[in-house]
Amino acid sequence: MTKNQFTIITLFPNAFNDFMQTSIIKRAITKKQISIDIIDIRNFANNKHQQVDDAPYGGGNGMVLQAMPVINAINSVKLKYPEAKTILLSPQGQQWNQQLAYKYNQKNINYILVCGHYEGIDERIMSYIDEEISIGDYVLTGGELPAMVIIDCITRLIPNVIQHQSHLNDSFNNSLLDYPTYTRPEEVLGMKVPEVLIGGHHEKIAEYRHQQALINTYKKRIDLFKKYQLSAKDKIIIEEYKSSLKKNKRKEK
Repeated sequence: MTKNQFTIITLFPNAFNDFMQTSIIKRAITKKQISIDIIDIRNFANNKHQQVDDAPYGGGNGMVLQAMPVINAINSVKLKYPEAKTILLSPQGQQWNQQLAYKYNQKNINYILVCGHYEGIDERIMSYIDEEISIGDYVLTGGELPAMVIIDCITRLIPNVIQHQSHLNDSFNNSLLDYPTYTRPEEVLGMKVPEVLIGGHHEKIAEYRHQQALINTYKKRIDLFKKYQLSAKDKIIIEEYKSSLKKNKRKEK
């Protein structure tokens, strides 16, 4: 029995072909850790041309996704999964993050992902939506890419899909970005792997990686850094880093 069932309601079912046949997602489907069903909204059109969009009332540019084809598609899934949570992928929704991924994975329920398109959807569809999710403050052509992002994010957290320690060390799990990583060879174009990573001293490696995660977050995402509860030792690390920056600036002058 699969842990997570995703049903995607979309105008472009072929957009998911490669996604379902690649890497972690393919392995999770093969092992029955997840299952993904794709529903074409056009199959629920009530006209011979399978048209599911129309001009907006009141005028304006673009086309609006009609209510009934989407509602009928949602209801068809609800017959099989009555408790399924219905999510609309929309730039107006709550912003997706790692904490939400954990929340959704822990619930262990079925998800209906509705991919919006065109200039928007008929507002009456919202009566059938449990939650709106956005993957960022920008506008995409449709909800297909956000649906893939959410499925990928949740799937990584399912036990035995990837090594447990791997996702524990991922960026954003504790308000810190990941530490820098290296692989062979030890030197590339004069740039060497830090000596501490070659020495094999696991405690020193762990300390180094934590230090670098702190610095990396301070440099790149000060908003995340401010959320992190610094220990006394962490504060010393950051003060030393700031001092090194000032010294380098003086040298440049």
